[in-house]
This record gives sequence, structure tokens and C-alpha cells, in this order.
Amino acid sequence: MTTAKDLFIIAMDLKHSVGQGDLSLALAGAELIDLIGAGAVAVDGDLIVPGGQPTLDDRLMGEAAARLTRQAPYERIEDWLWRRGRDLSAAYQATLEANSELKPRRSGRLPFGSERVELVDTPARRRAADRWKEKEPVLTALASVVGIGDERSGDEPGLDDEAVTTVLAAVHDAVMELEAVRQRRAIENAAFANLWRGP
Repeated sequence: MTTAKDLFIIAMDLKHSVGQGDLSLALAGAELIDLIGAGAVAVDGDLIVPGGQPTLDDRLMGEAAARLTRQAPYERIEDWLWRRGRDLSAAYQATLEANSELKPRRSGRLPFGSERVELVDTPARRRAADRWKEKEPVLTALASVVGIGDERSGDEPGLDDEAVTTVLAAVHDAVMELEAVRQRRAIENAAFANLWRGP
């Protein structure tokens, strides 16, 4: 069980509207935090320094570990989040579907209504729900960054690991940067539309 998988499950379970880009960045951060916990990496300032190569029994976590930059100059946390985070929420959805942890459901009464997926009641889903109910600090902080649950600050009790706090701050900054890009594009698109519309 990984923090990233738990975060994905919580985002789906609470049916909270989370941007795919935001969630993907948070999932990459969650993977990095679990890699720190497994001793696979350490954080030196804003750099990810590879450590040992522990056996990881989760395929996506194994992929994350395999994609680490193992030679100096090491990768910055922010660069890792953007690189690893690309389409990561779709990868988690595909993995859960392949493992029969998500099932299709149709919305509306028509047989050709839009198809969506919903979580199956599995031990993994119950474990994620338990972590959420217990307000596990890292999971709650990551969820908060993407707008799920209560706002939390990085210095709350339970977040006493400096490396974890550094990763959480980087995730927060990356999500804010993504939102700024979205707003800039919206303004540019509106200006372009007005230009074509004329006075």
C-alpha cells in the first residue's frame, strides 16, 4: 500500500473535483515521500539524492524508483514532480482498473450514457479510508494541497520530518504554478476571443 495509491483512492472516494494535473503532481510527491520512507532516496536541500535500492512490491513505485536520476548533478524535487507527474493520475486509474479495483458504471438512465468508473470495496480502499479517518498527517497534507479536506500547514504536528516537509512545500508550489499557468491561458484566450469579436 502506498501513499500515492491512498491519495488517488481518497480523491475518487470523496468524489472531489480535482484537476488531473494537480492530482498528478501530488501523486508524484506522494511517491517521493514513500521512496524517502523506504530509504531509496534522501533530500539534500532541494535535490533528490538516490540511496539504496529496496525491493518495492508496488509496480508504480518500482517505476518511480527506476526513473530516479542516479548520477550527479542530481534532480531537483520540483523537476521530478513535473517529469514524474506527467499523466500520473491516468496511470494510477489504469492500474486500479487492471487490478479490478475500479469498475465501470454508467450515469443516467440511457444505456449510452457517459461511462465513468467507481471504486470497488477492497481491502486497499478500506485501508485508505482508515488512514483518512485517522487524519494521517502526510496523506491529509497532500490532499489539502489539491483542495481535498481541511487546510493544513506544513508545520502541523506529525510533519516533523524535514525531507517530507520539503517535498510537501514543493508540491504546493508546483500546484500553485500550474494554477497560474491556467489563469494566464484563460486571460490570453479571452483576449484573443475579444480581438476576433471586435468592438
